[in-house]
Amino acid sequence: MSRPSTMKAIVYVEPQKIVWDTVPTPAILEPTDAIIKIVKTTICGTDLHILKGDVPAVTGGRILGHEGVGIVEEVGSAVRSFKPGDHVLISCITSCGRCEYCKKRMYAHCEDGGWILGHLIDGTQAEYVRIPHADNSLYAVPPGSDEEALVMLSDILPTGFEIGVLYGAVKPGDTVAIVGAGPVGLAALLTAQFYSPGAIIMVDVDPSRLEVAKKLGATHVVNSADTGAVEAILAHTRDGVDVAIEAVGIPATFDICQKILRPGGHLANVGVHGESVNFEIQNLWIKNITLTTGLVNTDTTPMLLKTVESKKINPSDLITHRFAFDQFLKAYEVFGKAAAEGALKVILSNT
Repeated sequence: MSRPSTMKAIVYVEPQKIVWDTVPTPAILEPTDAIIKIVKTTICGTDLHILKGDVPAVTGGRILGHEGVGIVEEVGSAVRSFKPGDHVLISCITSCGRCEYCKKRMYAHCEDGGWILGHLIDGTQAEYVRIPHADNSLYAVPPGSDEEALVMLSDILPTGFEIGVLYGAVKPGDTVAIVGAGPVGLAALLTAQFYSPGAIIMVDVDPSRLEVAKKLGATHVVNSADTGAVEAILAHTRDGVDVAIEAVGIPATFDICQKILRPGGHLANVGVHGESVNFEIQNLWIKNITLTTGLVNTDTTPMLLKTVESKKINPSDLITHRFAFDQFLKAYEVFGKAAAEGALKVILSNT
């Protein structure tokens, strides 16, 4: 198909430096590829970690981004599920569907995929993107869908649900603490309610995010900037929480989580960590706790699509700012100052 030979994209240069630049438009490289024209995309907290230098595998010249909704522009000869003109949701995880890990539904560890978009290959913060293994890495957008809301299903909703709620084994009646009321923490809040926990305690330093959390279903909020967070959380429990979900990725928030667990509790680490933490095994070994970590597999995306389509949850509640593509650098500035700007998820529209 006819496409411009160049396009605009967000290009990582080095830590603390990205540019909105003109780059070559991607082309089909393998028969299983698809080229997608991006319609809506966003910025992830992981992109900020990359910008800080926390993800050294990302090298200069890489186009960032791993989320988005778009229109199929071209498909390789082996693609069977999609055709030009189809509206699709792009998964943040690329999966071949054939390797040992894919057969275990551990798509994050696909031997020819995983988290590669905006990481090891060029990503979605561009006018066009090449998607490898398109049949297994794209999802059809249901007719009439809110495409802005579906951008939340590329990454944050399945991440909060799989790595926070499912790995944390949330059960009816549980007391759950979510440390970090950013987009992924709020996604965990939305999806934890599938399992009717008895209480959900949201912890953050930002009062505006805690207000959003209350509107989205948190039963208690703790501002960890104003008080001793551990003591304040424990005051809402008998002897600790059943599930602590770490949704920031810094030592201080991990420390809160490990100190609030009751015997038999689960610590589900969702945050992307750029440095080591102090793991208090001397206190935890006797408490029969379970600690999990993980990179989202996105195997729950089809189910989550159904919950959004049926209006059981509304992930568009997480969108606070909207920008045109030529405002990408401004969007990064706003998202990088989330507390001051009141930002949760930002949407970039290529129209």
